[in-house]
Amino acid sequence: MSFTLAIVGRPNVGKSTLFNRLVGKRLALVDDQPGVTRDLREGAAKLGDLRFTVIDTAGLEEATDESLPGRMRKLTERAVDMADVCLFLIDARTGVTPTDEVFADILRKRAEHVILGANKAEGQAADAGVLEAYGLGLGEPLRLSAEHGEGMPELYAMLQPLADAFEKRAEADAPETEVDVKEDESDEGPRPITAAKPLQIAVVGRPNAGKSTLINRILGEDRLLTGPEAGITRDAISVQTEWDGTPMRIFDTAGMRKKAKVQEKLEKLSVSDGLRAVKFAEVVVVLLDAAIPFESQDLRIADLAEREGRAVVVAVNKWDAEDHKQEKLRELKEAFERLLPQLRGAPLVTVSAKTGRGLDRLHAAILKAHDVWNRRVTTAQLNRWLSGMLEQHPPPAPQGKRIKLRYMTQAKTRPPGFVVMCSHPDKLPDSYKRYLVNGLREDFDMPGTPIRLTLRGQGDKNPYKGRREKNAGALKKHLGKNRG
Repeated sequence: MSFTLAIVGRPNVGKSTLFNRLVGKRLALVDDQPGVTRDLREGAAKLGDLRFTVIDTAGLEEATDESLPGRMRKLTERAVDMADVCLFLIDARTGVTPTDEVFADILRKRAEHVILGANKAEGQAADAGVLEAYGLGLGEPLRLSAEHGEGMPELYAMLQPLADAFEKRAEADAPETEVDVKEDESDEGPRPITAAKPLQIAVVGRPNAGKSTLINRILGEDRLLTGPEAGITRDAISVQTEWDGTPMRIFDTAGMRKKAKVQEKLEKLSVSDGLRAVKFAEVVVVLLDAAIPFESQDLRIADLAEREGRAVVVAVNKWDAEDHKQEKLRELKEAFERLLPQLRGAPLVTVSAKTGRGLDRLHAAILKAHDVWNRRVTTAQLNRWLSGMLEQHPPPAPQGKRIKLRYMTQAKTRPPGFVVMCSHPDKLPDSYKRYLVNGLREDFDMPGTPIRLTLRGQGDKNPYKGRREKNAGALKKHLGKNRG
C-alpha cells in the first residue's frame, strides 16, 4: 500500500458509502440513520492503478468529553493523525453547516494533506452547496457521488501526484543496505500461519461481554471503541496484529441478542455482519460474562459456531471481579459439559480483558484449537480403529438387517470430516454415529472441534454375484449349438 487515506466528516454525509466503493465490497454498514459507523474500519482500496489503505471513520461530533460521541471523536482524530491524506466530505445538498466549519479548521491544523469532497453532488440541487464549500478555505471542492460513482476519475487525478510523492519519500527513507535473500529449498510446505495468511479469529458474544476491550488488550492499544454502554460495536471490525509471535486477523463483532429482541433494521444488519465474520473465521472465541455465563443466547452463539464448522474456544471474561474462583470454575465446567455436549472437550479459559490476566492461556487455547481443526488421520489408522470399535460395540441390526461398516477414510480437514462406507447407511441410528464421533475425539485427541461423519452406501460388492447364472446361460447356449 503506497499511502493511507482517511475519510472524515460529520455524520450521514456518505463516508461509508464512499469507503465501500473504493474497496469494491459492501464491508461497512450503510443506513439512512446518522451515526451508524463508530469504529475505525480499514480496507484495501483500488482506484485505477492506485493501491492504498482507506479508513472509514465515525462522524465528527463537537463533543470533547468522555461520552460516547466524545470517544468516537477521539478515534476519528487519531485516524486523522495516522493518515497521509484526509478526504473531508460535506453534504452538497445540505450545504456547509457550522459543524463543517469547525472541523475544517481542525483539519487545517492537524492534517498535512486535505482534499475537500462535496458528496451527493449529482444534479442541480447540489450546485449551491458546492459553491458554499469554497468558503471553507480548503481549496476547490471535488464534486462526488459515492452512491453513483461520479467524481472517481477526478479523485484519482488529485491522489496520483500525492501517491508519487509518498513513494519517493519512502524510497529516500529506506535503508541502502542490501539484503541477501535466499530461496527456501526445503520440501516442506508453507507454514499454515503467516503474515500473508494470518490466523482468522472472530470474537462473538452477547452485548457488553467485553469483546472490544479484550481485543484492545491483545493489541496493546485502544484501537476499538469501548465503554459501559451495551451495543457500542456495530460493524464487524477486523484488525491484523502479531500476538506473541503469531500473525492473526481478529474480528470484533456486534453483540448478539435474542432474535425476538432484534427489531431495528440497523441491529439486524450488525448481527448479520457478525454472522458473516463467524463464517470467514477459523477459530471462534465465544466470550461469556462471568456474572451471567451460559445464558440461552450464549448457547445459541456457540451452537452456531459449531454448525458452521469452526474451531471453538470458550472464554469467560471479567474473572477479576469473581470472589469464589475455584467454586465458580467447577460450576462453569459442569454447565459447559451439560449444556454444550456437541463441543465436548473444547477449551474453557478464564480471562480478564481489564487486567490482561489469562491472555497467555487464551492464546495457547486458540493455537491448540486451530491445530486440532486441521488434524488429519491416516486411512490405515482409521480402519484399525474402526475394527476395534466394531468389536467393542457392534452396530445394531434393525428389522433383522445387519449393518456392515466396511471401510473408513478422512475426506477433509477444517473441520475434520470422515466417510464410512457401509450397507444400509439410512438405517444406522444417530446414537451409533455419536458413539463413533466421541470415539474419534478421545482416541485421536480431537477435543472440542466439530467432526463431520458421513455414511455412504457401498452396495453389494460381491464379485461372484450373478456369475453362476451367467455361466449356466453360456453352457446352455453352447449345448444348444452342439445339438444343432
